[in-house]
Amino acid sequence: MWLKTLHVACAILSVSGYFLRGLLMLRGSALLNNRWVKMTPHVIDTLLLASAIVLAVRLQQYPFVHGWLTAKVLALVAYIVLGAIGLRYGRTRRIRVVAWLAALLTFGYIVAVALTRQALPLPAFN
Repeated sequence: MWLKTLHVACAILSVSGYFLRGLLMLRGSALLNNRWVKMTPHVIDTLLLASAIVLAVRLQQYPFVHGWLTAKVLALVAYIVLGAIGLRYGRTRRIRVVAWLAALLTFGYIVAVALTRQALPLPAFN
C-alpha cells in the first residue's frame, strides 16, 4: 500500500531530521537558522500527519476506540512537546539535551506501538 509506505517514509525523514537538528543544536551551529532547515520539517510532518489520518479512516482504526492507536497519538503529543523543548524552548543546554533524548525515546515507543499494535509493546507487560 503506497499510503503506508509514504507514512513510514515521512516518519523516518521526520525523526532523522529531528536527530540531525538536535546534533546541530548541540554544536551551536548557525545552520539551524537557514530557512530550509526550519521549513522542511513542517512539510514532512504535515505529510506524515495527513497520511496518518487517511490511513486511520481507510482502515477504520481510530484513536480513543483502539487503545494502541490512542497510546500512539498521546505519545505523539509528548514527542512534539519534548521536541520543542529539546530544540527551542529548553532554558539550559542540559534541559534541551534531556528533552531531545526523551523525544527520541518517545519516538522509539511510537514505532514499537505501531509495529505491535499494543499500548505496552514489551512482551513482559502483555
